[in-house]
Amino acid sequence: MAEVGEVSEGCRLPVLRRNQDNEDEWPLAEILSVKDISGRKLFYVHYIDFNKRLDEWVTQERLDLQRVQGPRREPRTPGKNGGSRPGSPDRDTKRKVEVVSPATPVPTPSETSPAALFPQNGSARRAAAAQPGRKRKSACLGTDEDSQDSSDGAPSAPRMTGSLVSDRSHDDIVTRMKNIECIELGRHRLKPWYFSPYPQELTALPVLYLCEFCLKYGHSLRCLQRHLTKCDLRHPPGNEIYRKGTISFFEIDGRKNKSYSQNLCLLAKCFLDHKTLYYDTDPFLFYVMTEYDSKGFHIVGYFSKEKESTEDYNVACILTLPPYQRRGYGKLLIEFSYELSKVEGKTGTPEKPLSDLGLLSYRSYWSQTILEILMGLKAEGGERPQITINEISEITSIKKEDVISTLQYLNLINYYKGQYILTLSEDIVEGHERAMLKRVLRIDAKCLHFTPKDWSKRGKW
Repeated sequence: MAEVGEVSEGCRLPVLRRNQDNEDEWPLAEILSVKDISGRKLFYVHYIDFNKRLDEWVTQERLDLQRVQGPRREPRTPGKNGGSRPGSPDRDTKRKVEVVSPATPVPTPSETSPAALFPQNGSARRAAAAQPGRKRKSACLGTDEDSQDSSDGAPSAPRMTGSLVSDRSHDDIVTRMKNIECIELGRHRLKPWYFSPYPQELTALPVLYLCEFCLKYGHSLRCLQRHLTKCDLRHPPGNEIYRKGTISFFEIDGRKNKSYSQNLCLLAKCFLDHKTLYYDTDPFLFYVMTEYDSKGFHIVGYFSKEKESTEDYNVACILTLPPYQRRGYGKLLIEFSYELSKVEGKTGTPEKPLSDLGLLSYRSYWSQTILEILMGLKAEGGERPQITINEISEITSIKKEDVISTLQYLNLINYYKGQYILTLSEDIVEGHERAMLKRVLRIDAKCLHFTPKDWSKRGKW
């Protein structure tokens, strides 16, 4: 049995935690940091194979000291003179994001050739024709939030113009640990999930106070109260481009409202691990969703997008703040991003990689939107309804690759008598109808007042 003093950074051992069912479990965890407060040792642990947002400080009573594994040595590779040197970060990164092709090729429909709706074994209620053609990207909808969407398996370098994809090869022990204990934002207190580069002097505070309208941060409640007497904002800066009921969206230019945009990025980084943070917010637009009451417009969530995207990205970062999660706001943000794409006359896709929660939200939105289209098809002249991937993409503004991957995820594509068909079983139809009954919040295109700009003309910046 190891002594507490022998447990150091890098050691691995089982740690007691409560799971979602409120039951005790002992998952393996790595010690990232050790600190001593009034003679009592605390250990910052990362649970192996768990998301980093579950990392926490624990006391020694929760450590299983009988099964301690020593720190792992850094892998070494042969050097030029036969010696050894630390493994190359580039090589390590490449190994992490390697794309593995599916063991069994999945036939995919083409983008332009229609096929008839066809029942399968009499159990299908509707079927829509699909099309042959495009190879499946195995990383496109991977569950690993660190996976890169790369067709050839090689990691692509982050774009310096606007990409917010985090380069994980530069993670260090500081950025792997949460540095803010608690954030007070309006009537809510938030527990951050990840590291965010707030000024060092703020990280020792028990609570970080933010103005919920301009997002400026203060050292104490007194500082916040003093600021509120001077702050005349009661909504995010920028143009209100949508309002229905109590829900509004504001469009904020990262160049014209740099201070607000930077503060928004700092707050968002507390809950986004897979994106990096750029202080140069000029290339971005921010769309902030708010909920209105008598005190003002309170931030619910936001998404950002590049003014110019060469890769058809319509979202760079997207976040619903924790107090508003699991209430339909995330899907509303996604739906709004595609409504903007429809007005712009483009198809769009979110910047990869998606977080685990982001992936679930997008999969759900894509599935519901595509099923809504397929179930609304009408037979003409006694023929089964026909539709192509291109047509689905044009109607929904969802990129073709995302349409195909969603159809494969739902297992709708079948090959029948030399033709690709989409078969909707009773279970899928009933599950979709139940889900749509719960989806109360929807975007009303009539309430959107948005004129797209041509950002290729630098004068518009």
